[in-house]
Amino acid sequence: MRLTADGRWLFAGRALRTFSFGYLSLALALYLAARGFSAAAIGGVLTATMAEDALFTVLVSGLVNRLGRRRVLTACSLLITFAGVMLAEGERAWVLVVGAVLGTLSPSGQEAGPFSPLEQSLLPETVSRDARTRAFAWYNVAGFLPAALGALAGAAWLRAASAIGLEERAAYRALLWFYALNGGLLALIYRQLSPAAGMPPRRPDAPRAGLHRSRRVVLEMAGLQALDSLAGGFIVQSLLVYWFHLRYGARPDVLGPLFFGTNLLSAASFLVAARVADRVGLLNTMVFSHLPSNVLLCLVPLAPNLGGAAALLLARHLLSQMDVPTRQAYTIALVAPDERPAAAGYTTSARALAQAVAPVMSGLALSQAAGGLPFFLAGGLKIAYDLVLYFRFRSVRLPEDGR
Repeated sequence: MRLTADGRWLFAGRALRTFSFGYLSLALALYLAARGFSAAAIGGVLTATMAEDALFTVLVSGLVNRLGRRRVLTACSLLITFAGVMLAEGERAWVLVVGAVLGTLSPSGQEAGPFSPLEQSLLPETVSRDARTRAFAWYNVAGFLPAALGALAGAAWLRAASAIGLEERAAYRALLWFYALNGGLLALIYRQLSPAAGMPPRRPDAPRAGLHRSRRVVLEMAGLQALDSLAGGFIVQSLLVYWFHLRYGARPDVLGPLFFGTNLLSAASFLVAARVADRVGLLNTMVFSHLPSNVLLCLVPLAPNLGGAAALLLARHLLSQMDVPTRQAYTIALVAPDERPAAAGYTTSARALAQAVAPVMSGLALSQAAGGLPFFLAGGLKIAYDLVLYFRFRSVRLPEDGR
């Protein structure tokens, strides 16, 4: 698979961004708890920041054909810097909330904001058509592997800070300042994109910018992905960190390696997904890898100890993310090239907005006891999503290749 220079810059930006998201998701909920936020309040903050990210992504997706992808990606990078500074330096609770909500954070340890849909719309232009699914697979590897390393690095830093006697709040603030710095570096990366990466290709006969021919099917796909993402919102990584802490008393030095492992297994599964999709198709790969992973998810809170719960979570991540590159490639294949930014924006925004609803409910559940309700809700809703997706789209032909 050969990438253009723009493709290589996209991969570099995604790697830096998700490395930052990885270590911040490990520290975010624990930092807010150290600042006096209750479990319910933490869930509320995570919900608010995810909702803002989703709405902002919708806005940006509608403007990208006018402003250009390179300019938007560069400007959005500075929201990472804003979030880091506000959280690091804020003394009052409302300042922390403003930083978390108006800046760009990732409670899940993965994507947040409009970065991913814009990159997904640009990625097919950087590779040949027959390499597209592999490009999306490696694109996700370039997200999950750095996120895994970020979680591991965050845990190592907090462990080292404790060993040298650094106060807990100061250790968290150092991570936040590093997060702010990474936002500036990310802006510099996106400035390296070529002018051709600015505006998406547009057919002369297209009636308007954004969705036109594929509006109905994209909205249906967005609705289904919203259901899947709502389920995922009950178990975003920041809340999983908090759940393991409440249920088993696990500390960051244990949780960092655990979430390094989950992200590492997810990264490996992306490459497997591309090979499987070449044999059985994108839709079949999406659905039939996802179903067993959701059964494993429901079993996590039934484990008798930390080791058992961790083993089930790791096993789940062997399969749970195989649908990600195939879903992205499938969505892009459903639409015309000039519709790609809008299609990726709508589906990503629907996922982010739906996912934003769940953390506040999970936070309320966790404030009572570290029970298994979030896992059961997430697994059950995801199974429903898999079944509806399969029966709705199994007869849909992809316009590019007639399959």
